[in-house]
Amino acid sequence: MLKFAASLALSTTILLSSAPAFAGGKKIPNDLRPCRSGNGPAVLVNVSGLKAGSGNVRVQSYHGTKDEWLKSGAWLKRIEVPVSATNMTFCLPVKQAGEYAIAVRHDFNGNGKTDLTSDGGGMSNNPSINIFNLGKPSYKKTKFAIGNEVKSISITMKYM
Repeated sequence: MLKFAASLALSTTILLSSAPAFAGGKKIPNDLRPCRSGNGPAVLVNVSGLKAGSGNVRVQSYHGTKDEWLKSGAWLKRIEVPVSATNMTFCLPVKQAGEYAIAVRHDFNGNGKTDLTSDGGGMSNNPSINIFNLGKPSYKKTKFAIGNEVKSISITMKYM
């Protein structure tokens, strides 16, 4: 048993030391002008189904890769604002053409913590979320390609 525990500890140390270090991206205001002007690349994110005007909504962009999708601190751009309507629109500029993915979180009571019974979430391409993927679908289900244009996507929020 001691040999197994030592092996497990060593494996965990190797995994953690080889994991990419992410510093987090840039928090930006929700400025819709870059998406309206057609000066891509940018993602126009239409979020529907937010619970009525309470709490905060956070929209984050990621590279659409296995190494970065939903990894702590790997987000590229983040918009965080109070919920003002059940449907809201956000503009996330991106540096260059490529594959990206978007995650949305509604902190319903605005406490900064994840409350499974009240908070909601959504992702690009609206993948199904269930107990088997624990709310983290594969990057393959959420990524999308963008060229130098403004790409419009729709995300429908899901709540427990």
